[in-house]
Amino acid sequence: QVQLVESGGGLVQAGGSLRLSCAIPVSMFSLNSMGWYRQVPGKQREVVAAMVDGGATTYADSVKGRFTISRDNTKNTVYLQMTSLKPEDTGVYYCHVDQLFAGRTNDYWGQGTQVTVSS
Repeated sequence: QVQLVESGGGLVQAGGSLRLSCAIPVSMFSLNSMGWYRQVPGKQREVVAAMVDGGATTYADSVKGRFTISRDNTKNTVYLQMTSLKPEDTGVYYCHVDQLFAGRTNDYWGQGTQVTVSS
């Protein structure tokens, strides 16, 4: 079972910054897409930022201009740089990748990392 491992969450004041990291134990070159999702109690998990093979990125309207998704193929890691954080950014952040390998597509998730933004 492939497990992604997130890190970098924590408690930060509004206006602050955090960088989340996601260690990916499969070849980065086998990935169709990668993304970061956020979940808060009572709501569905929602995509915050995503990157497809080729480098194109998309962001939720609520984080545009403040969050940046990036990848480092040499470290098998995906990042989410979060700046100008707001209390409404609070939630559990999950890393997700979509892999194409041996003719099959595989979905992998991390265990989540808590981000709490205080006002």
